[in-house]
Amino acid sequence: MELPVYNDHGEQTGTIALDDRVFGQRWNAALMHQVAETYRANRRKHTVSVKDRGEVRGGGKKPWRQKGTGRARHGSIRSPLWRGGGVTHGPQREKQYAKKLNNAMRKKALGIALSQRIRDGRMVVVESIRLPEEKTRAAKNFIAALRRIGAQDAAPMRALLLLPAQAKTDARIFRNVRGVTTMPDRLANTFAVLSHQAIYISRESVETLAALAAARSRSTART
Repeated sequence: MELPVYNDHGEQTGTIALDDRVFGQRWNAALMHQVAETYRANRRKHTVSVKDRGEVRGGGKKPWRQKGTGRARHGSIRSPLWRGGGVTHGPQREKQYAKKLNNAMRKKALGIALSQRIRDGRMVVVESIRLPEEKTRAAKNFIAALRRIGAQDAAPMRALLLLPAQAKTDARIFRNVRGVTTMPDRLANTFAVLSHQAIYISRESVETLAALAAARSRSTART
């Protein structure tokens, strides 16, 4: 499989060969659903918590004697039966929503997500993501040129810009462009790819991802 490569003006300068084992995978709805739900569960924060009768302050003294008053017996004013008392079976801080996902499924899902973006014409490869000047105007012009390529000329879409690890300055500048999310290429994940309609990636980043996938294939073959 080959994809065209563009420069920062949106002009095609060549092509790049992609490994079909990584970028040509078929869609797997069951796997993608499982991976997406896992990412969402791991990002979820449990912020709701109530106090039970042992955590509510006060109530150490018996409100009245056990017998002889004609009233119901009680041992503490912090009982769940009392106003201001503890809550029975309420949400606690100890609840965890995290799920586990093995490494093989995570990498396979990433390849499937990237393959789908390529089939939809939503993945654009550029020679290099280097801005001529450290200005927000240059970043906006760069993104505007890429959005005019192929299927990118539709309504404004959320774009994911995968940058090499050393492009820290460019990542800071691209954060000023609305609708664009920057991420190091080595941290690319399925949820990020699925959450954005367009993927912009440099030739260097494509080769980095392909090399990681090839190393995994070789290790699997040895076992």
